[in-house]
Order: sequence, then C-alpha cells, then structure tokens
Amino acid sequence: MAFKIFKPGKELTVQQQITRRTVLSFMVLSLFAVLGYFTWTWLYHQPELPGPRGGVQKPLRQVLEANEKIFNKAFSGNHLAKTFPVEMAAKKVRVNGNIGLTNDNDTANWQLHVVRNPGDTLLVSLSEIKKLPKTEVVFDFKCVEGWSQVTRWAGVRYRDFAAFCHLDTTLNYVGFTTPDGEYYVGIDMPSAMHPQTLLCYEMNGQPLPMNQGYPLRMIIPVKYGIKSLKRIGTIYLSSEKPKDYWAERGYDYYAGL
Repeated sequence: MAFKIFKPGKELTVQQQITRRTVLSFMVLSLFAVLGYFTWTWLYHQPELPGPRGGVQKPLRQVLEANEKIFNKAFSGNHLAKTFPVEMAAKKVRVNGNIGLTNDNDTANWQLHVVRNPGDTLLVSLSEIKKLPKTEVVFDFKCVEGWSQVTRWAGVRYRDFAAFCHLDTTLNYVGFTTPDGEYYVGIDMPSAMHPQTLLCYEMNGQPLPMNQGYPLRMIIPVKYGIKSLKRIGTIYLSSEKPKDYWAERGYDYYAGL
C-alpha cells in the first residue's frame, strides 16, 4: 500500500488521520524493535563477571547493585512483612531445593559455629538456642520462581541471638553456610537485625523436618526464600559482602521484597 503525503495546513479527513497515526506508530515500534535487538545482542556478548559478582554480565550486575543501594537506603526495621492468622498457614509446606542438606546423620552431633572474630569461634547447641526468647511468625513465604505460600515458623530472633553471643552488629554483613559448605548466603546487617528475622527450629509447632533444614534454618520474611538458608552450620560476620550461592549464579544479592 502506498502512503499518501499530506500537505501542511490542509485539514485531514478522519481516515487520513488514522492512516498517519498508524504509520507513525509502526515507525516508532520498528525503531524500538531495532534498538532492542541491538541492545540485547550487545548485552548477550558481554563477558560474565568473575568471582562473587559473577554469573551475569557486568551491565546487569551494575543495575542490580544500583537497585540494592536504593533498597538499602529505603529499608526500615519498623516496616514489617504482613503476617497472617495461624489457621491460614499451610499444613503441607512446600519443599524447594535440597542444596546443603547432605549428611543427615551428622545432625545428631550438630552444633552451631559462630565466628565472632578470626580465632574466636563459639559453639552453640540447639538447647542453648531454645533457652532464648521464642518468636513465631506466620507470613507469605515468597520464592524467586514465582510461587508463594503462607507458612508458620518459630525460633529465636537473630537480634536476640546476636546479643546472647556478643556479636558485633556494627559490621555490614552476616554470612551463613551449611555444615557441608555447599550452600551459603550473605545478608546485610539491617535485614539480619530485622525483628522478624529468625533462627528457626520449629515449623507448624513441631521440630523442623529434615527436608526443611533440621535442626536450625534462617527465616527472613523481608527477603525472597533464596536467603532463608536451611541447616545453618556456621555464622560469621563481615565488613564486605560474604559469598552468596545464587548471587554467584546471576541472581540479585540483596533479594529484598
């Protein structure tokens, strides 16, 4: 179809106005499509970053880190994740991922290793943890895969545990690893000290099942589930970002909601 050129100053018919807008829309769409293709091609061929910031191309990581700075500045310990009545909690809690859950027999002799400083490691038993004030939370557990589920958990708030162990809460991060070292996360200190962040030993009023991280796991409602590490073996403090399993594979390090 040949497009007519309309003379300036001449009043257009309704059909001519529709035709002109259609042509302009098509041209703009084509321009964005071309720009999008070349941008995607350029991005796809960028090398992935090595090390803890790896798993993704540098421009994408820079965007994620910029978002993290914004979230960090806006974060408030007074902002609580929405909670729900106990009766709304799922009776059958979804199990997602088993990385770091090897050697179940070792849980009989489990002790939490708390590295306060190089050469200063505190060993804490589950019975000692249970003596601390117990806190319960029923919230909508969200996964980066897109699903969510209202679940019920109980344990000790990290902030109470940190006070009990005399941990330095002025540092920027807390690192958590499983006993086998296969799974590990880094959490910014403000999120760790959030009043809803738990070192959890119960689910639905019962001890954690093996596939949910028995004897102790993280529950952190202000972040996606990738940060709620199952079966904590070691906790350590850091002024720099600790290594993080999914961040090394291209995911957002902050993982905040």
